[in-house]
Amino acid sequence: MATGLRLAMVAGEASGDLLAGLVLGGMRQRWPDARVQGIGGPRMAEHGFEAWWPHEKLAVRGYVEVLRHYREIAGIRRQLAQRLLDERPDLFIGVDAPDFNLGLEEQLRAGGIRTIQFVCPSIWAWRGKRVHRIRRSADHVLCLFPFEPELLAQHDIPATYVGHPLADTIPLEVPRQASRLSLGVAPDGVVVALLPGSRRSEIEYNGPKILAAAAELHRRRPQLQFLLPVVPGLRAMVEPLLSRHAAGVPIRLLDGRSHEVLAACDTVLIASGTATLEAALFKKPMVITYSMHWLSAAIMRRMGYLPWVGLPNILCREFVVPELLQEAATPQSLADATLAWLDDPQRCEALTGRFTELHHLLRRNTAQAATDAIAKVLEA
Repeated sequence: MATGLRLAMVAGEASGDLLAGLVLGGMRQRWPDARVQGIGGPRMAEHGFEAWWPHEKLAVRGYVEVLRHYREIAGIRRQLAQRLLDERPDLFIGVDAPDFNLGLEEQLRAGGIRTIQFVCPSIWAWRGKRVHRIRRSADHVLCLFPFEPELLAQHDIPATYVGHPLADTIPLEVPRQASRLSLGVAPDGVVVALLPGSRRSEIEYNGPKILAAAAELHRRRPQLQFLLPVVPGLRAMVEPLLSRHAAGVPIRLLDGRSHEVLAACDTVLIASGTATLEAALFKKPMVITYSMHWLSAAIMRRMGYLPWVGLPNILCREFVVPELLQEAATPQSLADATLAWLDDPQRCEALTGRFTELHHLLRRNTAQAATDAIAKVLEA
C-alpha cells in the first residue's frame, strides 16, 4: 500500500493546518512515500504536503463574511473537484472546514473516490440537519471528542474517536518557567495573553475589543504584561490596531509562539475557537469572547442548541470559564472578567484540576488512531 499511495487533503485555516500536520506526521511513518496534495498550510508542508492553494484562501468565518468571498471560494472548490476527479487519488481527507469540505466530498464520493471527514461538524451544537449531508459525503468520520461516534451511529455514519492531537502534543505538566525564560518574561511577572483569532475577519472584529480591554487592564493594573502571538502574515493587520486601540500599553507582539505564550501566561483573553481548547490543555483560566457581523451573529444565535460557545465549556458541560460575546464584549466587562481570575487563586486551582481531567480524556495518540482508521478505509 505504501508504494504509489496518493492522498488528497483540504485544511481551511490555521487550526485545520495544525490538526492536519499532526496527523500527517503519523501517516508518514506508515506511508513514507505517499504523495499528499490539495489545500493546506505550513504545518502540512513540513511533512511533504504539496499545496495547490494556500489554506488562507478558505479562512473566512460568518455568513456575511463568506458572502464577500463566495465567488473566489466557489471557484477554488470547482477547480479542485475537477482536478481530483481527473487525477483520482486513493482517498480524500477533508480536515474541518465543513462548509467547504462536505460539498467537495459529496462530489468526489459520487465520482467513486473514497472520503474521510476529519473533525465531525458540531451538529451537537448547531445546524444539526448537516448530519444528512455528512451521511452523503463521508465514507468515515474521524472524531475529536468521545461522544461524537455514538451520535453519528444513530444516523448510520461510520466513525472513530481518535482523541484530539493537541492533547498529545501539549504536555500534561505545563512548562511555565521554561517558557518564560524562552520568551524573556520575568518569573514573577503577571502576564495576560491576548489571542484575537487566526483569521483576518477575526482580527477585524475581535482585535479592537481585546486591545481596548488590554488598555483598560493597563489603566487599572499598570504592572500587568501583555503577550500577543500573531499568526504568520497577519502582523501588518495587527500593528495599526495596536496604535489605534492600545497606544502606550506594553503589548509585545510575537510571530507565532502561541504555545509558549499560553504556557507562560497567568490568564488569557481569547477569541472562541480551537485556541480555547489549547488554552484549556495548558490549564489556563481564560475569558472567551467573540464578535462578528451582527447579521452573522443573529443567524448563528437562532441555529444554536447549547448555552455554550467555547469548547472548554462545551466539553465540561457548564460555564467553567466566562463567555462575553458580541455587544457583551465591552472593554470594561472583559477587563472585569480577566481580573476576577487574577484575584481568585482558589478558583484558578479548581479550574486546573478540571482541565487536567479533560486533558487525560482527549489524550489518545491521535496520529496513530487516525492512521489506523485511514488504513481500514483504504483496505475496505
